[in-house]
Amino acid sequence: MEGSRVFADGTLAGQVALVTGGGTNLGKAAAAELARCGASVVIAGRRKEVLETAADELGPSISWVTGDIRTREGSETIVRSALDRHGRLDFLLNNAGGQYFVAAESIAVKGWRAVQRLNVGGTLAMSEAAHRVAMQPAKAGKIVNVTVSPHQGFPAMAHTGAARAAVEAFTRELAADWAPDGIGRSHRARSFRDGVSSKVPSRALAKGGRVGAAPSPRDARGVRVARRVAGVAARHRVLGSIVTLDGALDNWPGRWPPPDLARDGGVPTEERRSAA
Repeated sequence: MEGSRVFADGTLAGQVALVTGGGTNLGKAAAAELARCGASVVIAGRRKEVLETAADELGPSISWVTGDIRTREGSETIVRSALDRHGRLDFLLNNAGGQYFVAAESIAVKGWRAVQRLNVGGTLAMSEAAHRVAMQPAKAGKIVNVTVSPHQGFPAMAHTGAARAAVEAFTRELAADWAPDGIGRSHRARSFRDGVSSKVPSRALAKGGRVGAAPSPRDARGVRVARRVAGVAARHRVLGSIVTLDGALDNWPGRWPPPDLARDGGVPTEERRSAA
């Protein structure tokens, strides 16, 4: 794997990162960037084939483990696998999540509970497992939670807007509770349009590197968010931060729905799918 285009070689050398939902999309991009910075990365999810393919593609610094983040037992199994494999866990990226388009008045109880269980319960379970099993005993570690931004409300996805706001709330609380254990915790809110502006230690940057540098056409979707994640991993102290990476979409006053999302004047309803 080639080195990072932003960070200096070996910025995360010797560190171990765990990325949930790491087999596809943003999780895969983040895992790749963490590995480029020198970390050993474990990607987690429920689909063995997807994880295996991603690990083979990304290179020898990436390994994988299957598990269900929605339960205490599943989350602990994932964390223990990383710890058994590498002897430590320095960084957890809670990236796994999911939702589907549906008008608020049409959300079924089953669908509401499924979204809350995955996005709130799963993120909390993974955070608690990482804290309990690895980071509290080591008195060190960082946790980043990735969501879609709930700040403008969520027409057509009220269930996930509520879930993501809950994640922001417990991120701040756990950051304060776990600070004495040496654990930094931050929340990365993202919308469908990602943009980045970031400050990281100058020693962590490659010559001429900028975290917010525009990616070239060959860069994968989500690469700027992946770089921001790696930037947090490289910092000594991040605690309870809420950072919105959305190209100022949270300040957007336009009408709903945006033209590029609408179909026949409205937002199409999607069938709820099982979480990856």
